[in-house]
Amino acid sequence: MPDQINSHADMPAAELILPAPAKLNLMLHILGRRTDGYHELQTLFQFVEYADQLGFALRNDGQIQLHGELHGVPHDSNLIVRAARQLQRASKCALGADIWLDKQLPMGGGLGGGSSDAATTLLGLNHLWQLHWSNDRLARLGLELGADVPVFIHGHAAFAEGVGEKLQPVTLPEPWFLVCIPAVHVSTAEVFSAPELTRNTPAIKVAAVLEQGGRNDCQPVVEARYPDVRNALILLNKFVPAKLTGTGGCVFGFFPSKAEADKVAAQLPATLPSFVARGSNVSMLHRSLQSLS
Repeated sequence: MPDQINSHADMPAAELILPAPAKLNLMLHILGRRTDGYHELQTLFQFVEYADQLGFALRNDGQIQLHGELHGVPHDSNLIVRAARQLQRASKCALGADIWLDKQLPMGGGLGGGSSDAATTLLGLNHLWQLHWSNDRLARLGLELGADVPVFIHGHAAFAEGVGEKLQPVTLPEPWFLVCIPAVHVSTAEVFSAPELTRNTPAIKVAAVLEQGGRNDCQPVVEARYPDVRNALILLNKFVPAKLTGTGGCVFGFFPSKAEADKVAAQLPATLPSFVARGSNVSMLHRSLQSLS
């Protein structure tokens, strides 16, 4: 997938088209539950070259209009619309926007699609409305929409702590990933409220994570509750060590080359959709934005 789409065929009125890339959690440790109900965690994020696409066009009437709505998600509840209106209020901007969504990332897959869409919206409208907000300022606003939004706004692979908002940029190998998409929509709230979820994993230093890796504390919970995810992990494990990303349900393994990832993808059953994409320490969204400046 290219860094920036040059054809506006699906978004004929768009003045700006940007990707909203997927992320993978290479590990996810749950350290404990906070008094506010959220969980203290440690996780390692890396982007992959697979993305939704968002198109933007300026409106002078202050209206935010999303085209290409998601099934089951009301217009005003969509994170894209909420992000746009939040930026509008916070910046006191009188401008509006038409926004088009070409949805590629599965919902409830643990790839961060909703958070990534929100981040691309904040960055795209910051550019379109010429607000000149810094990434730090946008990230603080984005955190109100979701804990994963700041990592997409900053656009660099990171070790995250707190609820996921305390970010330390890291440089990781950039392998090829095979990501399998079981036909389930995993509820993050359900996983984090599960009584059997491990909540006492000892904290680990980033250097140890980079050297040793880590596990996903959510994986046993998701495997037990979603047989399709468990079966996908069993299948992928026949070829390569397989992991769950985030709270799932997507599972992944990594390979040194695209050819090797494609070879395994070709052996998966048609009932298990998948994609192959390169890992990336700098998100394709940020490369697209840099090309505009």
